[in-house]
Amino acid sequence: MALSEIDRSLLQRCLQRKPRAWEDFVDRFMGLVVHVVNHTAQAKSVRLTPEDRDDLCAEVFLQLIKDDHAILCRFRGQCSLATYLTVVARRIVVKKILQRKSMARLGEGTAATTPDPGPARHVEDRLAAEEEVQRLLDGLEGTEAQVVRMYHLEGKSYYEISVAVGLAENSIGPVLSRARNKMRRAGVNPASP
Repeated sequence: MALSEIDRSLLQRCLQRKPRAWEDFVDRFMGLVVHVVNHTAQAKSVRLTPEDRDDLCAEVFLQLIKDDHAILCRFRGQCSLATYLTVVARRIVVKKILQRKSMARLGEGTAATTPDPGPARHVEDRLAAEEEVQRLLDGLEGTEAQVVRMYHLEGKSYYEISVAVGLAENSIGPVLSRARNKMRRAGVNPASP
């Protein structure tokens, strides 16, 4: 789906910091962001409180304006703005959910977190996970392995990966998808982003 004239105009107004542009942008895409937050949390089996949901939505919009609207400036108009924002919002939400899970594992979460099994157990789990990831990566070659490593282990964005490996940004998703299919055939169900 192509970029609509309404969204093109709204995006230009935001980037030019016209009066009420950001409020109009938030009004237009808040429902989409809430849907992405809910869907992503459900896909990751995470229960959200209303406060968590609000925090994640706010984080998405905060990231959109961060560094002088850098994420919005990277939008090239090759798809609808809603599609682009869905991908961006999902990536931000997944990253935040993973950070929260990590904090909870480290005992920095809420009182509802389970007791810490101790540092020795964390090291053992991490080493086992790293060995499994390495075994899976051994089944991939070249750019494919590099893309999977950068995305799943280093937490890089499609844009960062595209710059590093010299592929078009819109090629990263299909490369990851093919790699995940290969890993599934190898008998492992890798977490999708």
